[in-house]
Amino acid sequence: MLKGIDPILSPELLATLRAMGHGDEIAIVDGNYPGVEHARRLIRLDGVTLLPVLNAILSVMPVDDFVEEAIFRSTFRQERDRLEPVHREMIDCCARHEPDRNVVPLVGADFYNRVRAAHTLVQTSEPRLYANIILRKGVIYP
Repeated sequence: MLKGIDPILSPELLATLRAMGHGDEIAIVDGNYPGVEHARRLIRLDGVTLLPVLNAILSVMPVDDFVEEAIFRSTFRQERDRLEPVHREMIDCCARHEPDRNVVPLVGADFYNRVRAAHTLVQTSEPRLYANIILRKGVIYP
């Protein structure tokens, strides 16, 4: 245990977040997502739902402010603008940590392709469908 560090952030996840560079992306996905198939690097957080993981990661990782879009979520099927309750919760969580950043919906293959290119995929046990998000790492300014 560490002071001020959320215990959801496992040693493996903390090391990964630290190793990621500016512009690298991390995907946090639900329990139904094909994580093994899509991950370049896979970290499993079994027994933990998505929102606590998202909150913990955003508590230590800056989001990229060099680009217009740096946070992406999956969509309900092909319905780009439909917001499921979990999407609203993800948007609210991101707004608490990164109030100037929008959460951009990516439909189907666009989302999957971005996950496949991500530095790391964190697989949660989130039971709700379409509960998937990608964060692009920013910088810590001097």
